[in-house]
Amino acid sequence: MEKLISIKNVSFSYGSRPVLENINLDIYRGDYMGIVGPNGSGKSTLLKLILGILKPAKGSIKVFGKSVDIFNRWERVGYVRQKASFFNLGFPATVEEVISANIHSGKGLFNTSVKRCRERVYEVLSHVNMEEYGGRLIGNLSGGQQQRVFIARALVNSPEVLFLDEPTVGIDLDSQREFYCLLEKLNVNMRITIVMVSHDIGVIAQKVNRIVCMGDGKLICHQNSSGEMIPEVLKKTYGDWISPIIHDH
Repeated sequence: MEKLISIKNVSFSYGSRPVLENINLDIYRGDYMGIVGPNGSGKSTLLKLILGILKPAKGSIKVFGKSVDIFNRWERVGYVRQKASFFNLGFPATVEEVISANIHSGKGLFNTSVKRCRERVYEVLSHVNMEEYGGRLIGNLSGGQQQRVFIARALVNSPEVLFLDEPTVGIDLDSQREFYCLLEKLNVNMRITIVMVSHDIGVIAQKVNRIVCMGDGKLICHQNSSGEMIPEVLKKTYGDWISPIIHDH
């Protein structure tokens, strides 16, 4: 299998507070990976390190074979953050404007006409079944519709790997089911590698094919997912109080 991301002996601290300790993890083409763990376990920090937003205190990260410090082909990587953390939904932007703002100018296809760029926006909207919403204001859509738009925004540069950070927070259960079906389609039909951070271990264990459990800044386990988690692993990840319920999403 082709290795897309390689994380070797990575540690990170916010000031004097350790957040990640000696993390080793490889991500391969075709993976549908879930990274789970309690709040404060370092899941989102790990994503930010992979994306070059933060720099590790120790260790190395390679993205498509190059050190994250010098990697410059970020159009190959898509990122969907928690929506409330990066976008002002009160801003009067249309769906089309939100997506087109993420186009990397001067990169291949997009070093062409405005017309071709607009065509690309509606191509990715069709992938998420939102092509009829291009002229709508993003703030007038439901939470589930907004997340579909943000996925389309991440897809507009044709990434080979897509990272998502708690993408279903604040979305109703029906929209969550549709959302997970969409991710499966992107992984299977479009062959996009997907790495998703989530607190909902019950759902994630059933949806992904590889699962990573994190606790107290450490990688507790890394295994192929069978829909069930070993009780001892859950206890190490979440503590004695955990009593997981496997949801049927």
